[in-house]
Amino acid sequence: MNPEAEQPGGPLAGVRILDMATVIAAPFSSTLCADMGADVVKLELPDGSDPLRGLAPVKGDLALYWKVTNRGKRGITLDVRKPAGRALFLRMLPDFDVLVENFRTGTLDRWGLDIDTLRRANPRLVVLRLTGFGQTGPYAQRAGFARIFEAMSGFTNLTGETGGAPLHMNYPMGDMVAGLFGAFAIASAIAERRRPGNETMPGQEIDLAATEALFRLLEPLAVEYEQLGQVRQRAGNRATYTAPSNMYATADGQWVSLVASSGPIFRRLCQAIGQPGVADDPRFATNPSRVRHLDALDEVVARWFGSHAYADVASTLEAHEIPFSKIFSIADIVDDPHFQERQAIVRLPDPDLGSIPAPCVVPRFAGHTPPPARSGPGVGEHNAEVYGALGLTAADLTGLREGGVI
Repeated sequence: MNPEAEQPGGPLAGVRILDMATVIAAPFSSTLCADMGADVVKLELPDGSDPLRGLAPVKGDLALYWKVTNRGKRGITLDVRKPAGRALFLRMLPDFDVLVENFRTGTLDRWGLDIDTLRRANPRLVVLRLTGFGQTGPYAQRAGFARIFEAMSGFTNLTGETGGAPLHMNYPMGDMVAGLFGAFAIASAIAERRRPGNETMPGQEIDLAATEALFRLLEPLAVEYEQLGQVRQRAGNRATYTAPSNMYATADGQWVSLVASSGPIFRRLCQAIGQPGVADDPRFATNPSRVRHLDALDEVVARWFGSHAYADVASTLEAHEIPFSKIFSIADIVDDPHFQERQAIVRLPDPDLGSIPAPCVVPRFAGHTPPPARSGPGVGEHNAEVYGALGLTAADLTGLREGGVI
């Protein structure tokens, strides 16, 4: 068999996921799994009231955010709070490997869908519970949003100008980070279950706190605080752990991010900016010493950037193999030849707009090119298909629809 031959399905082919989560973080987890070949069914309330359907960007009555964040999924409606909805939900569960939910801790229990009930319906079910603060602890009942996770994790404290206010970015990064951990958790649980000897192991209950997911990224902060007594703070665009690593303005107003912190790269930078003697200055001999003398070093580098147009800056830094990039907007990404050749933006077939752009599947597996995923489903778009597979008739569905169950 040729290992480079195209393989159908993807690494998570055969895994079935029921995604009853709302908004972004947990749905992003199942979307990443769908990218890898999982069959994901998206469950929402019959009225289509998921807040993501109204979150910008929206074009008229078309929920663009929903279309890209729930790509590759089939969509059904079901109100599990109603007795008939709960019964139908439990009837479906044996057909799924994973359930994804992000309701406030204890919510499913109040709806009669506690973990014991779920396990009776499907003993092997993996349940991903993604909340702001986890299933235990004094904050377990709190509602959470991305900016709350970012603030509480310490992430936001590092963002902003020295001595200035902390800054949130104009994007719910906390949700996306939590979603990445959610997909990793699902894949880990499936890998464990597929290990020889685990064919009959009971399902896992996964407690994923979004705040902890963000804190996990800030790996050295705790040991830095304990062992050195340091509380890392905002430093603008500078990195206070390596230098030079900052953002500089060119003479024609282009912003450029540059990292030249290793010894060899720093020497090449000094040559590039016409200051070879700077590399021999004792203040700049090692990375720790460069960090201690950031102001003086940045003054030298910023002066050079500020006296040259971006085109000259780029050609000089490329010639000396210095890592840098101008600050890309989405317009720059769309036009960039590298992104184009890599097909970093793919087209999702869409019933309303023909097709829409979205980021490509990441990572890429050799020998597998996933087909373009369709955009996120309409409200209840696949009710007949999914419920029909359970044996429900058109008359059954009509009755459920009239009762507000689907």
